[in-house]
Amino acid sequence: VQLVESGGGLVQTGGSLTLSCAASGRTFSSSGMGWFRQAPGKEREFVAGIDRSGGIRYYADSVKGRFTISRDNAKATVYLQMNSLKPEDTAVYYCAVARRWGTKSPVDFGSWGQGTLVTVSS
Repeated sequence: VQLVESGGGLVQTGGSLTLSCAASGRTFSSSGMGWFRQAPGKEREFVAGIDRSGGIRYYADSVKGRFTISRDNAKATVYLQMNSLKPEDTAVYYCAVARRWGTKSPVDFGSWGQGTLVTVSS
């Protein structure tokens, strides 16, 4: 699977953005997916995960209630709706395929996209 993220940009505090991750390859609909982010000088951290059907979702505590992960298997795309954005949400956001479902560790994900930059101004 190859992944391409899009939708990043500059937004003010309290604003919203929706990120998209388009996948190519036959295994998308049979794979759990995740969103991660990496701020300058920090380690890559888990943001949200979704199972292959879209029925099970889980989030990092820092984004719970503000971000929503979803997927459209017909379009081979996973989304991250981000509301009430804060300056601390500024990072490069990546999507990835879950190799081991239900974890939050980057080592359990693969096929990383190139990332899309989200900048939240204060």
